[in-house]
Amino acid sequence: MKAVRFHEHGGPEVLRYEEVAEPTPGPVEVKLRVKAVALNHLDVWLRKGLPGVTVPLPKIGGCDIAGEVVAVGAACRRLSVGERVLVSPGLSCGQCMMCLRGDDNLCRAFQIIGGYRLDGGCAEYLCIPEVNGIPIPASLDFTAAAAVPVTFITAWNMLVRLARLRPGETVLVMGAGSGVGTAAIQIAKLGRARVIAAASTEAKLARAAELGADVGILSGRADFAQ
Repeated sequence: MKAVRFHEHGGPEVLRYEEVAEPTPGPVEVKLRVKAVALNHLDVWLRKGLPGVTVPLPKIGGCDIAGEVVAVGAACRRLSVGERVLVSPGLSCGQCMMCLRGDDNLCRAFQIIGGYRLDGGCAEYLCIPEVNGIPIPASLDFTAAAAVPVTFITAWNMLVRLARLRPGETVLVMGAGSGVGTAAIQIAKLGRARVIAAASTEAKLARAAELGADVGILSGRADFAQ
């Protein structure tokens, strides 16, 4: 199969489109034909290289992934061939104290598909644990679905799990034009909160209003705090 990967760190010029081995799903895995991959900051950081962080090379990036199931492992029961899914990118041991209490992102074995040690979705095919495949509703195409995973998981963890957002509360979303910012606006409105969106341009504030923000503030204004 074809994949985009890099053999050394650097700018976009280090990316190569080349032939790699096609994966085979294990008993509890499904194989996806990748349809869309969003570009995340993590992908850029890994390609450029981070001080003190060793990335196994060559590396296939891509942590925000959507695709179609083309094969399922012998022990899979939930997903079927032909199903459209997005990939929940976090992998954990599933049996430590953190995992069992629902804090799998704090698991000592936690990894991200397409992160530091695992190859990602910038390839024709990808095998993932069945549990990490989330069916895509008919209202989302593959491109829109691929924009969901990392940003929405991050915003949900901040607002719902950590801040314990309740209806009627007010949420200030800084950087409302970012991926996490746009996700936070939608999650806060889903939770029936009042949303104040702060962004650097009028265009970003207009988009925030389309997503449900009640108030918009230009973050560069001198009286922003007031």
